[in-house]
Formats: sequence, C-alpha cells, structure tokens
Amino acid sequence: MRFLEREESDLRGIFNRFKKRDFKGTEGQAIKNSTFQLATTLIAKAGSLVFTIILARMLLPELFGLYTLALSTIILFASFADFGVGSALVTFVSKSMGDESFPKAKAYFKKLLKYKIILVLLASLVLLSLAYYISNTYYDKPIFYALLAGGIYLPLVSLLGFIETTFKANNNFREPFFKEFLFQVLRLVFVPLAIFLFIQRSFSNETIITGIILLLAFSYFLTLVFLLIMSKYKLNFLKIKEERLNSTENKNLKRFILPLTVTALSGVFFGYIDTIMLGHFVAGEFIGYYGSAFSLIGAGSVIIGFAGAATFPIFSRLKGRKLEKAFKKTFNFILILSILGAILSFFLAPIIINIIYGAEYSSSIILLRIFSLLLIALPLTGIYDSYFISQEKTKIIAILLVGTTIINIVLNYFFIVFGLKFGMMQAVIGACIATIISRYIYFFGMKFCRQRSQFKEKNNGLKS
Repeated sequence: MRFLEREESDLRGIFNRFKKRDFKGTEGQAIKNSTFQLATTLIAKAGSLVFTIILARMLLPELFGLYTLALSTIILFASFADFGVGSALVTFVSKSMGDESFPKAKAYFKKLLKYKIILVLLASLVLLSLAYYISNTYYDKPIFYALLAGGIYLPLVSLLGFIETTFKANNNFREPFFKEFLFQVLRLVFVPLAIFLFIQRSFSNETIITGIILLLAFSYFLTLVFLLIMSKYKLNFLKIKEERLNSTENKNLKRFILPLTVTALSGVFFGYIDTIMLGHFVAGEFIGYYGSAFSLIGAGSVIIGFAGAATFPIFSRLKGRKLEKAFKKTFNFILILSILGAILSFFLAPIIINIIYGAEYSSSIILLRIFSLLLIALPLTGIYDSYFISQEKTKIIAILLVGTTIINIVLNYFFIVFGLKFGMMQAVIGACIATIISRYIYFFGMKFCRQRSQFKEKNNGLKS
C-alpha cells in the first residue's frame, strides 16, 4: 500500500508541474523529456502498428512473412553500422553540454560522425556482397532484390538515427517528435498506395517487397532532410568552433565504444536471430505469423518502457543517491504498467489478433499469448540498459549480451529443430520459448549486476 501511495503522490506532483508549466531542475527536465518521448513513442508505435496491420492484411501471411524476413535481415546489417556510436553520442555530448563545454561537445559530435560514416559504408557493402548468398542459399526465398534495395535503405536509416540522437543528447526531444510524425505520415501514404498498384498489376512477390523497401527508404530520406534543416536552427553548439579532443579523451571515448562494439554485435543476433533462423527452417507464412505477434509485443514494450529512453540523458548527469532515487522511481512506474500489459495481452489475445490482423492470422493467437511474458522483461531491461550505459559501465552489458546471445542461438536452434519434428508451427513456438528464456536470463543478469555494483560501492564507501 505504501508503494502505491508513493506512486500516487509522484503522479500528483507530475500533474501539478504540467498545470503550472514548471519544468525547472533535473526532475522538470526529465518530465519534459519523458512527455515528448512518450508522444514520439506513441506516434511511432501507433504508426508502426497501423502500418504493420495494413501490410499484413494487404500482403497476407506468406508475402508478409517474406517482407518481415527481408526487413529483419537489412536491419540486422544496419545495426552493425552503430557499434555503440549512438550511445557514446548521448553520453559524451550530453555530459559536455551539461558542463557547458560546447566546443568539446562539437568535437565529440564530429569524431563520432566520422566513425558512423565509416561503419555505414562498410555495413552497406557487406550487405550488398552477401545478398545473393543470403537470399538464394541460406533462406532459399525470393528476396534478393529487396536485400539490394537495403543498400539504399541502410545508410538513410543509420544517418537519420545519428542526427536524431544528437537532438536528444542536447536534451531536445521536440524535433525528434515532429520527425517521427512526418515519417509515419509519409510511409502510410506512399507504401499502401504502391502495394495496391503492385497487386493490381500482378507484380511478382520479389518486386512487391523490393518496391516496399525502396519506398520506405524514400520516406526516410525526406525525414532526414527535415532533421538536417532543423539542426541548423536548433543545434547551436554545432556552429561553435570545436575544441580538439586530447589523447586521454580520445582513449576514454574508444574505451567506452569498444565494449559497445561487442554489445552491438551480440545485440544484433540477440534481437534478430529468431527470425533469421526461422527464415532458414520454415515457410514464409509461418514467419508472417511470428512477425505479426512479435510486432505487437515490440510496440507494447516500447510504449510501456518510454521512460527508460527519456531518462537516459538525465541518468548520465546523476550520481549517488540522486541516481538511485531516479532509477527506483522509473523502475517502479514501469513495473506496474508492464504487469498490467502482460495480463491484458494474454487474456485478450484472440480479440486482438482477429480485430487487428483478421482470421487469416488466427495461428498468431497462441504466439501472442506466449510472447505476453516479454511485456514484463523488455521494458524493465531497457531501464537497466539506460542505467549502465549512462554510467559508462558498458562492459557489464557487453558480457551479459555475449553470454545470453550464445544461449539464445543454442536455444533457438534446439527448440526450432525439435519443433520441426511435429510441424512448422511447433518450430515457431519453439523460437518463441527460446526468445523468452533468453530475454529473462538477460534481465535477471542485469538486475544481479546492478545489485552487486551497489554492494561494492557501499563497501568501498565504508572502507574509505
């Protein structure tokens, strides 16, 4: 009861701040950031959900599964273009801005932009060179030209993410909100119209998927142009002459990024290994069932865990008791929402699937019920990620991700192969179970490492 009373008191305090338009101080900034982040997340996930529903209904399970497989593969390679650069950008630029060291903030921006461009070019070249083997040998599915289109899609998505992260590092969540709104409108206009024309003219499955990827890339391009224009007016620190980073600062930056490089590699496989492995073993329609259920859970978990992303810049500026207080408040709030979301998803799964996707996707009901467990683990894990990265404890994340990624790959292979003995749907259920086990191992690993870190800090404080 005391816990609920505290949360009620906190919510009243937040409401009063909105009423008085008082966003001063760290807490006020966190509330303001969280509001824009929540609005951005709601638009992003609502738009993604509507977009996914439209595509799923227009393409039907088999073609939708091929689209999901192609996009997952492209996003996998796009993730290689980050290698911790985004997290480093938020951490170092945000801290420099907090210290009012604007020339230093620009220096970090330019250095990380250079890294980003190199990684984007490498990732695109690797994707293009492996496209034929992936589509025709590993998957044995008609997505070759769609993967080639990914060579255009990947750089645009990666650079857009970098510029958006720069705004957030500057504690500006307003422009990313408008960027997200623009992108959702563009793709909801262009893509469904194109699919209608493609289907009407009886284009091949491969042509339809390729066209969708290219139109998504075009939508990202227009959105990138918008953010670049806004950056000239809103990112004033970029107009200042930078102060060159000294050797120590360069070493600290590389030391921060290096564990996140391992994290990115592991995180890529951790996030997409289920779809990638299913693409090798099962038909396209079963990937469609899996993707439709997981997309709902992904949307729900991001909406529930919005505060984790919004408080990232705040965590990076806090230490000691203030940090612990901010973490606990965020964790408790997200925990309540996560449990409620999981319960509703489990019991309302038949209604959700039939209303959203239609009777053709009835096989996704059992998958959504299984995945409902992730609505607890995913949002809470996001808070731990923000906590460790903001405190530059990226080594912990790297070690946990490497370990759980290996576990995830082994479990996916075992459960998928075992499930295939009974049928393709059983193989998909096996992938669901493997994903859930892996995610919870990662979550409890993060929880244990944070408690251990706190224990060490208390002991060190007593000794000193």
